[in-house]
Amino acid sequence: MDSFGEYLREQRENIGLPLRKVAAELDIDTSILSKIERNEREATKDMLPIFSKVLERDLKEVEVKFIVHSIMSQFSELKHIKDGLNETLKSL
Repeated sequence: MDSFGEYLREQRENIGLPLRKVAAELDIDTSILSKIERNEREATKDMLPIFSKVLERDLKEVEVKFIVHSIMSQFSELKHIKDGLNETLKSL
């Protein structure tokens, strides 16, 4: 499974967009975006609509990748992750 940062880099490179242009759209420094792409820093949920627009991806796709990465990076080693996710889905 690719991380969210790897997904972002791949999408950006696929459309030939320089790091600086995406960073400018996010109003962040290129070094911060570079750290996000290298998984040294986390993206925020507020960034998702901007990533969607700039990277020409559907917002649902971007959000799902973000959610999967967030859950897996935090909880993948827990023995009862599936049960916890099932309970979470019931409460939605």
